[in-house]
Amino acid sequence: MIVLGIESTAHTFGVGIVTDSESSFILADERAQYIPKQGGIHPREASRYMAEKAPTIVAKAFEKAGVRPSNLDAIAVALGPGLGPCLRVGATTARALASYFKKPLVPVNHAVAHVEIGLKLTGLKDPVVVYLSGGNTAVIAFVEKRYRVFGETLDIALGNLLDTFARETSLGPPYVVNGMHVVDRCAEQGKKFLKDFPYVIKGQDVAFSGLLTAALRAYKRGVDIHDICLSLREIAYNSVLEIAARCLMHTKKKEIMLVGGVAASPILREKFQAMAKKYNAEIGVVPPQYAVDNGVMIAWTGLLAYRSGIVIDPIKAIIRQRWRIDEADIPWR
Repeated sequence: MIVLGIESTAHTFGVGIVTDSESSFILADERAQYIPKQGGIHPREASRYMAEKAPTIVAKAFEKAGVRPSNLDAIAVALGPGLGPCLRVGATTARALASYFKKPLVPVNHAVAHVEIGLKLTGLKDPVVVYLSGGNTAVIAFVEKRYRVFGETLDIALGNLLDTFARETSLGPPYVVNGMHVVDRCAEQGKKFLKDFPYVIKGQDVAFSGLLTAALRAYKRGVDIHDICLSLREIAYNSVLEIAARCLMHTKKKEIMLVGGVAASPILREKFQAMAKKYNAEIGVVPPQYAVDNGVMIAWTGLLAYRSGIVIDPIKAIIRQRWRIDEADIPWR
């Protein structure tokens, strides 16, 4: 079975082609990433960039995989969650390909795809999943045929916290250099922990907006930015660590997996490795190349979904900007 997947939920237009072969399942992995010259991602500008790059990226994927559209069994696309204008580029491309080549179209939840590619690459079976990205922060576990959210951010995501602080203090863009966030790099030179920063956990959820405000105010007061980054990072990472540990104990699972772009942070990985050792749990971390947004994860999840009979009429393939992971059925598990 061969499936093509299209990802376009935020800054990356990715096309992946995978097979169910046990030896090497990735046939192609092509991407184009929108990087703003200044400020954050502007959805309209990002979508224009994707629309320009889409034909080239699709063509490169077919060339890399050495297959033709006629060889495909299905086409998968991320319909949400994500930025509306960007999602529409991927959805339009996928609907056109599926309609023209008369291939089944498979709807994929972006968050589910992060989890499924993680399971595939780490070999874990039933972990507590810590999903950390620019737009998502959640602790998830599979219970009764769905991924259930055991804790999440009440305001901004961890990745958004780091990127916003870096942007407002001119540390970035780019925000990630050689796999390490600029806030992580800055924090390495910090010498003093600032104790007046809020550490907010409400029940099983976290909140970062107050922490961001405190950090920006400290910066405007002239506090050493390295100390600010150290305090910001430690509080943010440790709060996620705490709710993940609670979920591990509550569910009594013996595995924990880090997925999403922020999971590429070596500092965060070290913290979770120490936590996993403390609770006698096996840990799996998705390789940085596939922790970030990519078309392979959409293709792989699409393959699993297609096997289970999940398809959608192209006319009904409407984007869902707020499609939560716990709203998606997982019949293949």
